[in-house]
Amino acid sequence: MFKKILVPTDGSDTSKKAVATALEFALERKSQVRLIHAVDELAYVSGYEYSGEMVDYARQYGSKILAEGLECMKSMGVEGDTKLIDFAGARLGDTVADEALSWGADLIVLGTHGRRGIGRFLLGSGAEQVTRLAPVPVLMIRNPEATES
Repeated sequence: MFKKILVPTDGSDTSKKAVATALEFALERKSQVRLIHAVDELAYVSGYEYSGEMVDYARQYGSKILAEGLECMKSMGVEGDTKLIDFAGARLGDTVADEALSWGADLIVLGTHGRRGIGRFLLGSGAEQVTRLAPVPVLMIRNPEATES
């Protein structure tokens, strides 16, 4: 059970904790891990302007996050890979759910910032969206050291 673990990562401390948890879990169960980072190209459109430089920077940042995760995976002896996903305007939850289905994941591990109240209302909850739309079980990891917003 749980032979293919999908881990969305954004490079935050909470996300790094989720990656570490997923890698430990995979090591114990001899599971494969796929780390993904999603870049929403529409996030860089304002009015009629499109900032290609910002999209390029976001891709470079995502590639760096994934390379660090892959290095950690290799050093632990966990089998897996990474994938940088470009999506335009789709919900993050849909993007993660689609990747889980296409790769055949049977578990998603992701970090949650645990926002409550106005912070959650204003910023939304990507983890909640992933959980609602996921085709497989989701393990959410909170970082107790992270400050709530």
